[in-house]
Amino acid sequence: MENADEYIRRGLGTNVICQVGVIVRDIERSVEAYSQILGLPKPPIVVTDEPEFAHTRYRGKPTKARAKLAFFAMGQVSLELIEPVGSPSTWQEFLDERGEGVHHIAFIVKDTDQVVQYLEGQGLEVVQRGDYTGGRYTYVDSASALGVVLELLENFETQPDKAD
Repeated sequence: MENADEYIRRGLGTNVICQVGVIVRDIERSVEAYSQILGLPKPPIVVTDEPEFAHTRYRGKPTKARAKLAFFAMGQVSLELIEPVGSPSTWQEFLDERGEGVHHIAFIVKDTDQVVQYLEGQGLEVVQRGDYTGGRYTYVDSASALGVVLELLENFETQPDKAD
């Protein structure tokens, strides 16, 4: 009989959720509301990288989609607010079809390609992927099976400075 570690290694490679993503229409208003209600400081609002750096693909095709983001630190998990900015994207699709709400749960993975292969074997498909400074992200359309999209975050290893 397999133990939990075997299932984890064969699946996502982790069982730790690092982020919950919420799609919003107006990030400034949402940051204010979340900050006030949760009693947390307002995080900075950042805009995703330009298309030439992000290399974003939505449903297999290049897109110039960007988003405004704000991250609330919530212990082990960050709460990510996302306001879509132009062009087709999983974020805009969600907002158009469902309105504001929880879009995804995210996991940090070590081998995105291997995890995607596993999830495709489960009948799921990649809906959007792209790069960010220091890593890459992949959204897998698991909404029909799980009620929420899965996001895979792979942070690239950086070599620390060797100061002896």
